Amino acid sequence: MAKRVTTLFIRDTAINLLEMKGGQVEKWASSPLEPGLVSQGLVVDEQQVADKVKQLFKETGAKTNKVTVALSGHDSLYRIITLPELPEAVLPEAVRREAQRTIPTPLEEVYCSYQRIPSPKGECRMFLATFPRNLVDALIRTLHQAGVKPYVLDLAPLALCRIPNVPRAIIIDARLEHLDVMVLADRLPQVIRTLSLPGEAGSLEERIPSIAEEFIRTVAFYNSSHLENPLDSTVPVFVCGDLAEVPESWASLAGRAGYSVSPLPPPVELPEGFNTNELMVNIGLALKELLQEKEGADFSLVNFNALPEAYVPPHFSIARVLVPVGIVVGIGLVILMGVLVLNNRDNVETLRSQVMSGEASVAQQQTDVTRLRANVGSAKSTADALHNTLVSIEQGRAVILDDLREITALAGESVALGTVNHVGNSVTMNGGTPDVDDIFRYARALRDSKDSANDPRFSSVWISSITGGGTAFSFSLTK
Repeated sequence: MAKRVTTLFIRDTAINLLEMKGGQVEKWASSPLEPGLVSQGLVVDEQQVADKVKQLFKETGAKTNKVTVALSGHDSLYRIITLPELPEAVLPEAVRREAQRTIPTPLEEVYCSYQRIPSPKGECRMFLATFPRNLVDALIRTLHQAGVKPYVLDLAPLALCRIPNVPRAIIIDARLEHLDVMVLADRLPQVIRTLSLPGEAGSLEERIPSIAEEFIRTVAFYNSSHLENPLDSTVPVFVCGDLAEVPESWASLAGRAGYSVSPLPPPVELPEGFNTNELMVNIGLALKELLQEKEGADFSLVNFNALPEAYVPPHFSIARVLVPVGIVVGIGLVILMGVLVLNNRDNVETLRSQVMSGEASVAQQQTDVTRLRANVGSAKSTADALHNTLVSIEQGRAVILDDLREITALAGESVALGTVNHVGNSVTMNGGTPDVDDIFRYARALRDSKDSANDPRFSSVWISSITGGGTAFSFSLTK
């Protein structure tokens, strides 16, 4: 039986509703929003927006339970982090600590979701996303007022990344007030930039220079850390949103690099009169479940439920029915056993006294042996641990000193280093330089540096940020 999926996306200027069954669109509708009701993804007037959502469901007849909802990507951050192979029980705490180290926003202000992605042996790679708590809380309150029950939450940029059936692509979702630029590589969203377009503009055509500038900046940022496999003209560029309505402007995006620009193609059957560009995020939301049935495709690997645990609806469990029944049956068995025990109590007491006497003697002997073994084992373990710790500290100190000398030497006179933190296999650093080209030169030099065994010193060199008009930078290095 074909699966039915209902999706809802509340953006700054409209509410979009879409219901699909299998791969076919069955119901859809949009309701415009007056300025100020939703601002940069935050529902400001929850009651008015809830009323409009309720009216939209009433008009379409769509079901309000089990709705897949999108959150705008405003102020959301995305990282691909690498951890050592860890047991599942400690993985959440390890991810939380790594997020605390790599995400500039305090974790108390955001929700965090993650998904394991393909990793080399001995490593555990995670796709990590954080998004503001106030945006999620306001959205969930609004939906509850509207009688809508969300059971899956996704981020709009990730929903769009799920649409193209290609391993590498660039997606530009542009509207008059909003822009998303996403880079897909190896079926993973590697770079996601979400920003509001400032200033007053009467049409999207007036925004094209700003959009083209952000597109070029995003491609340059990705290519600076992927020199071995950059985004060249063979990588398709897909556009959606209002930008898809003005194909005459696409040439300015392609620029001298000669990128091929085309509308983002949804892999579903669309009815006549369906406004694809208005409801593209909803299509990506529906694919969260529909794509689970497709094998051998090149769709994005990232597909997790970002709904915070506090908002996940309780699931029906057969245990809720069986446990009370089991308790009643158990009580009956206990009563029956009690009657049998009373009937044979005298014989049992005699045998129990004999057994307890023997057990006490054996237990005392076992306790003495265990204590002796523990003392010997503890002393040996302590000595081994101290020796290994000293060896590890000395080796680690030598590696760190060697790395720091190389980092300082490669900086030269043109790059002024700020702080350098060397923790385990990770190095984070910042600094400044008058010329942004020196930042990329420095990154290449770090990437090409060798250790004493003539192996690459750092497995990855990541430019975390370039600010101040290109005068300040942050690097993340991995051993």
